[in-house]
Amino acid sequence: MRIMGLDFGSKTVGVAVSDSLLMTAQGVETIQRKSPGKLRQTLARIEALIEEYQVDRIVLGFPKNMNNTEGERCQKTMEFQQMVERRSGLPVVLWDERLTTVAADRVLMERGVRRENRKNYVDQIAAVFILQGYLDALAFQGTFGQ
Repeated sequence: MRIMGLDFGSKTVGVAVSDSLLMTAQGVETIQRKSPGKLRQTLARIEALIEEYQVDRIVLGFPKNMNNTEGERCQKTMEFQQMVERRSGLPVVLWDERLTTVAADRVLMERGVRRENRKNYVDQIAAVFILQGYLDALAFQGTFGQ
């Protein structure tokens, strides 16, 4: 069993996958889109990655506002959640992603990645943080595989 983590953005989707023991998250790739509304190729790529990594569940970052309210991005994320569930047949869990992009950007700065190159990796690293947070919660609750 593996779990996939997704960081859904207006132009990109960061992708991470867990190890088979559900302990660690690893970045896989950043899927680029030419247009915010064009999701067919993005969904096809996600399906291919689900097959390649034998994913059983998906965790999708849910971009709540800092005051815990849901804005326009949350609505778009829930629409994307439904699309992924329909196409993949897998459950898609929404996971609070507040500050994951900030943390990912900080990691890249600390690693010395130049500003113009950070955008190539920030969504993938944010997906790792989203998935790792979910995996850590599963471990804490003792609910592996449920």
